Amino acid sequence: MLLAAGCAPAEQPAPAASGACDPAGLPTLTAGTLTVGTDQPVYPPWYLDDDPTSGRGFESAVAYAIADQLGFAREAVTWVRVPFNAAIAPGPKTYDLNLTEFSISDERRQAVDFSSPYYDVAQAVITVEGNAFAGATTVAELKGARLGGQVGTTSYQAIVDQIAPTAEPAVYNTNDDAKLALQNGQVDALVVDLPTAFFITSAELDGGVIVGQLPTGSGVPEQFGAVLDKDSPLTGCVSEAVDALRADGTLGALEQEWLASAGAAPELR
Repeated sequence: MLLAAGCAPAEQPAPAASGACDPAGLPTLTAGTLTVGTDQPVYPPWYLDDDPTSGRGFESAVAYAIADQLGFAREAVTWVRVPFNAAIAPGPKTYDLNLTEFSISDERRQAVDFSSPYYDVAQAVITVEGNAFAGATTVAELKGARLGGQVGTTSYQAIVDQIAPTAEPAVYNTNDDAKLALQNGQVDALVVDLPTAFFITSAELDGGVIVGQLPTGSGVPEQFGAVLDKDSPLTGCVSEAVDALRADGTLGALEQEWLASAGAAPELR
């Protein structure tokens, strides 16, 4: 359903040592509990109703699936809220793992660990009906647009690297702030990941339009991974859990449940 954009990680996490992933022996922040972090607010289709504890939404469901694979019952999972940029900053973490649409990159790997990827993602440009750029079919046509994106995201980086607009792009703390700027005419368009683009344009923007997907930059997918503390002893176990969920079809089923209904979007040339 979704075509990928951006760049894939240059390296994969090392596997856990045999027997190291017994939940009784995992060195989580709180013994017997898996603490999962995410941003506030969080949005569909990744989380529903800004409630990560519900298990509804793709990343909420994936988090509980990882926990189950690691041997943690649902009631042994707790959630903390961490701003997007703070979650990938160097230093001790308040979570064991974090799922907030974090794209894996070599630059981020300098400060944090990533699990094996759980989702391949594309970036998309959205606007509103009547905007001069709503009918753009090429990346070149967007260079004169006033563009915006959330701070610290690969969506914002895609504006800089792939579109390279003539005007400096606007940066916002949250997608809510970015949507308000678009509605008020302060920017012409936003760049967000494709599932978010479908949700925003169908449910949150009057006259919302997906202009198109940005093309694959290097021919390899941009991928989301769970974030962990740098050199976390949990990284190998979480990666093994993600790999197992992919192998047994769980990740594919969750994509179908929460993301596949979004549909298709044109590709910008």
